[in-house]
Amino acid sequence: MRMTPSRAVLLLVATLLAVAAGLRASAPGEQSTNATPQAPSGQQKPATGEPPAQVPEGGRPVFRTGINFIRVDAIVSDGKGNPVTDLKIEDFDISEDGKPQKPETLRLIKIDATTAPSYTQRTIRTRLDEETAAADETSRIFVFFLDDYAVRRENSMAVRKPLIDFITRELAPNDLISVMYPLTPIDAVTLTRNHQGVINTIEKFEGRKYNYDPINELERQYVYKLTPDAIERLRRQVSLGAIRGIVTKLGSLREGRKSLIMVSEGYSATLPPQMRSDQPGGYGDPGRATRDPFAGDNNLMEDRVQFTAGVDLLSELQDVFNAANRNNTSLYPVDPRRLTSGEFDITANISGTTSQTYLATSTDSLRTLAENTDGRAIVNQNDLGPGLKQIVRDASAYYLIGYTSSQAPMDGKFHAIRVRVKRPGVQVRARKGYWAYTEADAKRAEAGPRPGPPTAVSRALATITPLTNRRYVRTWIGTGRGAGGLAKVTFLWEPLPPTPGVRRDEARRVTLLATTPAGDIVYRGRLPATLAPTGQGAAISFDAKPGKLDLRLTIEGDGTGTLDTEDRELMVPDLSVPELLLGTPKLWFARSAREFAALAAGADVPPTATREFRRTDRLLIRVEAFGPGTEPPTVTARLLNQQGDKMGDITVTPPLTPGGAYTVDLPLANYATGQFLLELSADGEGHKPVSELVAFRIGT
Repeated sequence: MRMTPSRAVLLLVATLLAVAAGLRASAPGEQSTNATPQAPSGQQKPATGEPPAQVPEGGRPVFRTGINFIRVDAIVSDGKGNPVTDLKIEDFDISEDGKPQKPETLRLIKIDATTAPSYTQRTIRTRLDEETAAADETSRIFVFFLDDYAVRRENSMAVRKPLIDFITRELAPNDLISVMYPLTPIDAVTLTRNHQGVINTIEKFEGRKYNYDPINELERQYVYKLTPDAIERLRRQVSLGAIRGIVTKLGSLREGRKSLIMVSEGYSATLPPQMRSDQPGGYGDPGRATRDPFAGDNNLMEDRVQFTAGVDLLSELQDVFNAANRNNTSLYPVDPRRLTSGEFDITANISGTTSQTYLATSTDSLRTLAENTDGRAIVNQNDLGPGLKQIVRDASAYYLIGYTSSQAPMDGKFHAIRVRVKRPGVQVRARKGYWAYTEADAKRAEAGPRPGPPTAVSRALATITPLTNRRYVRTWIGTGRGAGGLAKVTFLWEPLPPTPGVRRDEARRVTLLATTPAGDIVYRGRLPATLAPTGQGAAISFDAKPGKLDLRLTIEGDGTGTLDTEDRELMVPDLSVPELLLGTPKLWFARSAREFAALAAGADVPPTATREFRRTDRLLIRVEAFGPGTEPPTVTARLLNQQGDKMGDITVTPPLTPGGAYTVDLPLANYATGQFLLELSADGEGHKPVSELVAFRIGT
């Protein structure tokens, strides 16, 4: 009997998975169990509780010094899908590579959103903020992957409401969430508790499956050169590569369970014959693509094409779930097609057999990703709500089981783990195994992590961490001396350029509210986007007493209401004290000699909030220094690399008039791309020196 393309691909998937990962067939009514060493599930842990070493290159598991202790997370549920939370350690049986292991530790992780601590909507602005928030076990982590390349426009519009309802009804305020598209840079994805910002992005989700109209320069470079089949293959690789990237990042943030909710109609090996063309940028070209709706049916040559392409698809899927397992991230595919009888409608001129085959293949790709990452595939369902609720249940109650491996492998290979529960009538889900460490891994772990840069350097570099695709503006806040012992606070904002592939409203206005801890209003005003020719934005200044200020930023668009909000704290310094002090450095950049001459001459242009520049740019930095005596302070500058090591001294020009600003002229043409710091120091006789660090990045 000859196999259809779908059955051939499915057989290939089952065979290669069994060979590559040592998987076993699940017994009826039982789901396979597994573990991974990157996270609480499958993590090799030290017996001494020492801190983790750095993540090795190549996406290997997070390594700890005690390599024989394995920890696996397991979800145990009853027949209705409700978590079972009263199990004891003696209720579990664990085997590794078929050999029994003795459970030594058991811990129930249970998160009740109704009793979890309440969080203020504090903005996560840096990588350090993100890591601190992710370390809180009461905060579940959910990332929404909106695969516009694999979702039709009409289906993307239909799935918006279920996703928004899921966020508003099922998630707790302290849950960390994020959203990304296939073209979203990984370093632009940041976890946040600002759920409204994610909702704003989901509201504009628009699928582009089989629509090859380019929306950015990157797509223009290939759409007009590649055939439709090549475009689909490239898009699939971009999407799956983005998933590998985001799960790797999530694994670096937390060992515990993370959930990736991927909105996708699944992936197919090739286009059907009716949609293929040798012409770039389109399909169905008369004379180029077949008009026979039965061209792919009972065709041995077509079966071979599908089988060969299916090998590539399987390899790409396996790379994804291997990365997810290494980083303890479960994939939850959400198919917005709901219940349907085929992949294509009657207008596509494709036979019902081919349409059903492509529907089955794409759906199976989603199931493969879910089943191999301890997730669930929400497919063939008109009501997506119950499936989405189950994602929350999975992330809210699970067991952490620890055991010492009797085999103590150090071969760098995959070792299968199986978890059973002795209680009848329950289902167990866990990782399928872990990747053992090598002797080289052990030596690196024993050596310990490399010393990092000084704390002040790390803090300064954190301020230039790439912003998320939900951030609409970049801001700068500086302080200087005001009248009557007050400080002069300057605030400016600039609109951020949109992230490629992400559709959203543009920021047009920012409302700033500054209050004291007692609630007294210090400043309230709205700043429209009045851009200068050099790209700088709107700025305001107001006087404030020394002490803490609470700032609330409200970002608005073109009549669409609030786009985003940010809460910050500002400590206003007392610049009237008889001490050596530095004001906040102000930075400008010029891209021509004429621009720089105008800035150096004191052109009335606000400083820039950006800290990313080109090598052809020339920076102008001004800083005020205050001393208690009559002699002006001495200000020096040094250029540092991202480790805080000195690269060279930078010339500082003193002010022409007393009380003026010190100036630094810094052309960037002599430096390579990367992250740098400018250290500004003030020194005066009989006083402790003070310094400020200005971090910036040089791009291509």
